[in-house]
Amino acid sequence: MAPRVVTALDRRKREACGGYHRRAVTRQRVMLRYDLHCHSTASDGLLEPDAMVRLAAERGVDVLALTDHDDTAGLAVAGAAAREAGIELVRGAEVSVSWDDETIHVVALRIDPECETLAAGLHAVRSGRDARARRIAAALEAVGVRGAWEGALRYVTSERLISRAHFARYLVEAGYVRDSRDVFKRYLARGLPGYVEHAWATLADAIAWIRAAGGVAVLAHPGRYRIGARGMRRLVAEFRERGGDAIEVLSPSHDADDVARFAALARRHGLKASQGSDYHGPGESFIEPGDLPELPAGLRPVWSSW
Repeated sequence: MAPRVVTALDRRKREACGGYHRRAVTRQRVMLRYDLHCHSTASDGLLEPDAMVRLAAERGVDVLALTDHDDTAGLAVAGAAAREAGIELVRGAEVSVSWDDETIHVVALRIDPECETLAAGLHAVRSGRDARARRIAAALEAVGVRGAWEGALRYVTSERLISRAHFARYLVEAGYVRDSRDVFKRYLARGLPGYVEHAWATLADAIAWIRAAGGVAVLAHPGRYRIGARGMRRLVAEFRERGGDAIEVLSPSHDADDVARFAALARRHGLKASQGSDYHGPGESFIEPGDLPELPAGLRPVWSSW
């Protein structure tokens, strides 16, 4: 894969989280390190669930949540690996939601993956992914990207899920873009040639499924959503009203201003704060597991009542 170019925004995000790797290596271990958002080959990550756990353990993570997209298939293997590695695994998933014409994500933490309500809901979400992927392939072919469907399938590691990340990897491999981030700037984001509309779960349903499974609902990487300040206030208010529990304040998608803004929203709405590397694999992720700093002062961590 082509090397990723570090941009000015990348540098601001690194500064927002205290320098990430340098800070993580040099700071004293005065509390547990939490990484509550990462992916494996059970969805669109590059590492098998057990390898994901081992990497996190090697990098000093004490509590790791595996949160594959709309799937819990990797949790059993990850749990066994966590016991061997001596770290705690939080069973999770990342649920795709349609809200006000925007796709957002809700991270589910501490779920019972055997819960029938949650399992049925995630199955319903996954069932629409194949049709969406075929529409993405057709849209890319229409603008001159050859072999998009077959190319994306080469990167699929779970027959249950194909995502935009798999198309992104093919577009990098085939030389249409220089890196996976560039894919979303030129092809796969709203208004671009490879983007297709799709109806995911409703916010109310997603939170209800998580609640039914005994879990905690976290609004994932809100800095990624293009809904403006007023839209964000509406989203957070509705998320709280529907039973949401926390906001992901620390994320590679957030710069210093984002961290301050979402910390303020968490306080204002009485929500707890979460954090996660959103790690997908070597060469694709902005930071490594274990490199997140501490949450800003004055926030209640999502794990505070665990």
